[in-house]
Amino acid sequence: MNTTRTAATARYLVLTGMAVAVLLPFVSIVLAALHPSGSQISGLSLPESWTWSNFADAWRAANFSNLVMSSLIIAAGVVPLALVLATLAAYSLATLNPLGGRAISIGFVLGLTLPIELVVIPLYFDLRQLGLTNSYLGVILAETALFMPFGVYWMQTHFASIPGELLEAARVDGARSFTILARVLMPISWPAVTTLGLLYFMWSWNQFLLVIVLMQDPDMRTAPSGLGFFVGQYSTNIPLLSAASLIVIGPIVVLYLIFQRNFVSGITQGAIKG
Repeated sequence: MNTTRTAATARYLVLTGMAVAVLLPFVSIVLAALHPSGSQISGLSLPESWTWSNFADAWRAANFSNLVMSSLIIAAGVVPLALVLATLAAYSLATLNPLGGRAISIGFVLGLTLPIELVVIPLYFDLRQLGLTNSYLGVILAETALFMPFGVYWMQTHFASIPGELLEAARVDGARSFTILARVLMPISWPAVTTLGLLYFMWSWNQFLLVIVLMQDPDMRTAPSGLGFFVGQYSTNIPLLSAASLIVIGPIVVLYLIFQRNFVSGITQGAIKG
């Protein structure tokens, strides 16, 4: 009994320490953003006067109206397109045994090791020849391709963990491949799909280098890329810079809080089945 209680206490202490390590920087940014603009800040000092106008000033100074809209447009195109393509490819590789499927799967796994810095310049020249630079469509297609290896690997692993007897029973009943995917697998795969969608949104929202290279129009760039230029202009104004940072990371935090149960369920699903 004492050993069990000691182990539980140790786990709680470790988790508490990790939570504090994650939340402390976030709290420091929030407190810094509430100081008067131009204040000198040290540590986790509380502001003498709580200044909420920093968020409005940062929004106007960085032109976040256009940048956030661009981020939402790109994410709204990337997430559904990448989810559909990754799910279809993973379903085929995991259940239909296509010719050369193993080699294709290995190719997707190798794609996980491909850094964006290695392909961004050739990608720019290829998209320029197609007239897709400085356009939302070009960024959406590029990000979809960039995220595809992980998505296929994620969904293939999930589909492979589903008992084969379930698929065989559906085939015996006369269900075709698409019917099995839509009516048998997808209803029990929403945690995995939701988690992948959240990851796609987060990666698309945070994408910096690809957008900087492909987008020449500053008003069409995304919020993180706009924040990069904002840092150069207001690097000494810590409260204003902190407010701009919170504006950029805010949608990710809100989305995670809304879908946290699905996210945790999708992350742990494979471990539980294993």
